Amino acid sequence: MAYDKRLWMRYLPGKILLAASLAWFFAVHAVGETVLLPMADGTRLATDLYLPDGPGPFPVVLVRTTYNKNNLDKNARNFMRQGYASVMQDTRGLMASEGTFTGSADGGWGAHRDGADTVAWIRKQSWCNGKVASWGPSALGITQVMLAGAGADMTCQYIQVAASNFYDQVSYQGGVLRKNLVEEWLKSRGTPHVIGIYKSHPYYDGYWALFNAEIRAPEITAPAVHIGGWYDVFAKGTLNNFVSRQQNGAKGARGNQKLIMGPWPHVVMQEYGDLKFPDNYNFDLSGYRQRFFKYWLLGEQNGIMAEPAVHYYTMGDCSDPNAPGNQWRSADHWPPFPARETPYYLAWDEEPDRVDRGPEKGDGLALDSGPNHSGNLTANLGQIHDATAGYDYDPANPCPTHGGANLRMGPLDGGPFDQRQLARRPDVLTFSTPPLEKPLEITGAVRLKLYVSTSATDTDFTAKLLDIYPDGRQILLTDNIQRVKLRNGFERPDLLPPGAVGELTIDLWSLSLVLNRAHRIGLQISSSNYPRFEKNPNTGDDFPEGEHRQIAHNTIHMGPTHPSALLLPVRP
Repeated sequence: MAYDKRLWMRYLPGKILLAASLAWFFAVHAVGETVLLPMADGTRLATDLYLPDGPGPFPVVLVRTTYNKNNLDKNARNFMRQGYASVMQDTRGLMASEGTFTGSADGGWGAHRDGADTVAWIRKQSWCNGKVASWGPSALGITQVMLAGAGADMTCQYIQVAASNFYDQVSYQGGVLRKNLVEEWLKSRGTPHVIGIYKSHPYYDGYWALFNAEIRAPEITAPAVHIGGWYDVFAKGTLNNFVSRQQNGAKGARGNQKLIMGPWPHVVMQEYGDLKFPDNYNFDLSGYRQRFFKYWLLGEQNGIMAEPAVHYYTMGDCSDPNAPGNQWRSADHWPPFPARETPYYLAWDEEPDRVDRGPEKGDGLALDSGPNHSGNLTANLGQIHDATAGYDYDPANPCPTHGGANLRMGPLDGGPFDQRQLARRPDVLTFSTPPLEKPLEITGAVRLKLYVSTSATDTDFTAKLLDIYPDGRQILLTDNIQRVKLRNGFERPDLLPPGAVGELTIDLWSLSLVLNRAHRIGLQISSSNYPRFEKNPNTGDDFPEGEHRQIAHNTIHMGPTHPSALLLPVRP
């Protein structure tokens, strides 16, 4: 065939482009190798190395996963395109790694320090320039929290939706087993044996101290971004990770933390439960992460550390486009301003038509903030009389879970669902304020102080904070539970004698919300929320076993003698 220079020139640009594309593909997409990396005790963890093209050395992004490192290939390629080497590792006892999974205990400061061992190995490699970051959401975020507490020499971290304390955020809340989360997640990992380990430690002890990163904050040196959502299963952990490091961290960590809290559940979503948030619900998390990594790993002076430390979304009425709230705000710390903890006292309502009452009960229950919303005990209780409200709690017929901070696992969904169907149950008490005359902002930690009694050896009390819309919807904001025998601390039980009145506090975590005019503040109280939380058998036992259970008559005491109150962080 005769050589045609014009034909060759016509196709040359295309050939060059194809060759360049193939070179880019193999340089960026190829996995350098898979290493069975030995830990200090000899257990080998399956570890994939992704090295960019070029001589290096590079800053490194480490991801330790309880799922499957092979599923992180896309993430690794993205990091490589941005100039980072990537190390993707299956944690001990899962997927391709050796050993026995112990519920993430081996990733921190216990007998095995797999995270710290891995970082030490990375820093010795010729392709590492000494800078190591970590990344990942949920369980991948928890491995980062444990790793930082192990004292590893981390350059920075990007931690999304992760707990800071396993006892009160993962396994037990208010001393009650988080049944659905614990059991369904561990079964999904093929590690049901850990359920028995967790249940053998129903109180906070040395075992749970291995999972409490808050007490390790003075040893943490890593700057970090902490990302969460108000409806996330680990919302409290995100806030506590940020605050504990920002205020009490070691040099490097203290003052170098960032917090982003959106109107989200465990993943970024606009519509979930019975609400759809406005179009501004999102945040450029990817762009923020890239800027943060470029600053700490590549030395790019992009100004991110001079910006406010906190970005948070204040929720609002999702039905009214002109309602206050539903906006992103910035602050230098969390909480963003000193809120006034305002008591809304539980009371027998003198005007029962202002409360949605269950047809079976005829109860008239109110939240009364008193004259001028002063927060003064004497003034606010001046028109409130001593009263009680009670119900029978039967473990054989627990109040079912309907939304809340749940993962979508097993039978449960999560989010801000309407609670009216549960308000009709005879074992649920519903309290409400009158319609608000003007908008009211609550930003910060929410608590419920109750004076209670029970006919049983032991029982639980649950609480749900509600935003009651003018059309009657009772939208769940946040909820929790408290075991009576652990009302004075989680280290050891302290039984309340049957019939005696005791004080307990239910931690309703935190949020930021503007309740619109004509809305009402609502509160539901019961003694079960199943299977979000395990049932109390009312016998004093930690868990229901067989038929060994009894019905409890539980009572809420209200008024000047027993000032039960919902404590809200009201913006001045």
